[in-house]
Amino acid sequence: MSETMSPLPRVLVVDDTRFHRELAKDVLADRARVETCSGVAEALVSLDREPAELIFSDLAMPGASGLELLEQVQRRWPATDFILVTANATVDSAVEALRRGATDYLQKPVRAGDLVLALERTLARQKLLSENVRMRDELALYDSCRALATCLEPEDVYAVSLDLFVRGTGLQRGFGVYQRHAIPGSDGVHCRGFSEDDEVRLRDAVGRAKRIDPTRFEEVERLESGPFHELLRDAGIQVGSVISVPVVGDDGEAGALCVVCEEQELPPLALERTRIVAGQAAIALRNSERYRRARDRAFIDDTTEVYNARYLLEALDREIRRAERYGAELSILFLDLDRFKLVNDNHGHLVGSNVLRQVSQLLMQCVRQVDTVARYGGDEFTILLVDTGERLARTIAERIRASIDENAFEAGPEGVLRISASLGIATYPTHGRTREAILDAADKAMYRSKSAGRNQVTSANEL
Repeated sequence: MSETMSPLPRVLVVDDTRFHRELAKDVLADRARVETCSGVAEALVSLDREPAELIFSDLAMPGASGLELLEQVQRRWPATDFILVTANATVDSAVEALRRGATDYLQKPVRAGDLVLALERTLARQKLLSENVRMRDELALYDSCRALATCLEPEDVYAVSLDLFVRGTGLQRGFGVYQRHAIPGSDGVHCRGFSEDDEVRLRDAVGRAKRIDPTRFEEVERLESGPFHELLRDAGIQVGSVISVPVVGDDGEAGALCVVCEEQELPPLALERTRIVAGQAAIALRNSERYRRARDRAFIDDTTEVYNARYLLEALDREIRRAERYGAELSILFLDLDRFKLVNDNHGHLVGSNVLRQVSQLLMQCVRQVDTVARYGGDEFTILLVDTGERLARTIAERIRASIDENAFEAGPEGVLRISASLGIATYPTHGRTREAILDAADKAMYRSKSAGRNQVTSANEL
């Protein structure tokens, strides 16, 4: 694809002498779009119609002078460079012109080479200033991206990245859809700049819509139609174009962020800034994946190869925050194997450890992939059931109890053995709103099962 040629700069020549106007126009025609004016009033009308990068203005003209035009330009078009041209230049007049904001001054008669040199020097200066501003903005953007370095959870990477995208583009509204690795088949959503009603409808639309595959978008691009537009229309939100930003990791984490363009024209460098943030977000997402792998290794129980208590406590805190945010429920099952000490005493700890592994595998078969099974300690297990109320939790607990009771566990040369389990159920927010309260309620419910004869399921409702 060929690069778009940069438009020629616009130059305004203001002089009451036709010869000087025509000379400047002929000399600069190949390097700029030149318009000539015979006085200040005509020049102001031209500038109102379209600002210029550079003005060559005579000092002494009938009516308003070049210095009066300079004053107007400084106030209304401060980005426009101004070169004063005079036949009677003195040191004092030159200093006064520069003091008032002129870029330079030329003395008549002006040679063609002087006009060209003044134009090229001014454009070079403008380019340098523009590059300095761009570099300053990029450095500030990179500095803002440092916030991504502290994001250890993918969900946080998407949230912070969306903030950076919206601010970096100078736009107002954006949203992100991402696949939650811990909950396959469900999407997380972040919104920025939408009204509360629009956000609710957008979340509902994401829940109803076919999953958007972030991996189909290979780079940052501006889109006029597609799945994002369909999603917004489904939510009753009309937009023109959107900037789509894929943020994809190496281990299954994938999200798509979207910034809504309010106007047809994007702010300058918006796409370039977005690409900078996208690169930093991808790095942060991969770092969060590496952190998760390392954390998972640290949070796996060596004996049973399910999660340990440390991971359970962290996961429970995280899911309580999510349930509170979305008004969802979650349940905890506390499970204790009945009289398991006898297994170790009668068959040895090697057989006991092997039975614990078999129990762990059985538990994993009884719950969903989105749920968390952890060995809490000894012969106690805890199961975290996301988006699950007390009634469904009891059904799952009964299934687990019956599966353990009916299973014949291998005991090596000694054949098989039978065991049972007592379970307790507690549900957020019914039985507690904190990690400690819910675990305590489930633990007490489990001990009620023990005291009632073992091999039973008790809910915290019954305490």
